[in-house]
Amino acid sequence: MKKLLLLLAVCGPALADDAATLHCRTLKEGAARLACYDAMPVGAAPAAAVAVAPRTVEQQKQAFGMEGKQKRAVDAMPAPQLASLDSHIPGKFEGWQPGQTITLANGQRWRVVDGSDGVVVGKDLKVTLVRGMLGAIFLDIEGASRSPKVVRIQ
Repeated sequence: MKKLLLLLAVCGPALADDAATLHCRTLKEGAARLACYDAMPVGAAPAAAVAVAPRTVEQQKQAFGMEGKQKRAVDAMPAPQLASLDSHIPGKFEGWQPGQTITLANGQRWRVVDGSDGVVVGKDLKVTLVRGMLGAIFLDIEGASRSPKVVRIQ
């Protein structure tokens, strides 16, 4: 098993573009075939890969919590992710309960999914959405002693 892992670790970076490899295989003359293989750039990205411009901070804020629900132009390129996002709950807020939808000042809507409830009374309370383990997102509400687990809804 260790040998297999070592082999995969060593060979992984040396993988070349499949189209170039297939082209080299078609060459009959040994010297030409070897020259073709030698000319392939080591660890090159496939020719079909398209560069995607990195997201701006504002785009990352708008996409916060929707990463698994949106398709990017290139699946191999992970979208940058903010660790947290600050906002506030506009108007009067008295707490949360399981399944409740909470709308933030930035227009994002979040549903409580962990079955928790809590009472915290205030107006225009500051909140921070914080990423947890395994993709979980928690809503840290000003004045609350605990943070409900939430998911973003459309």
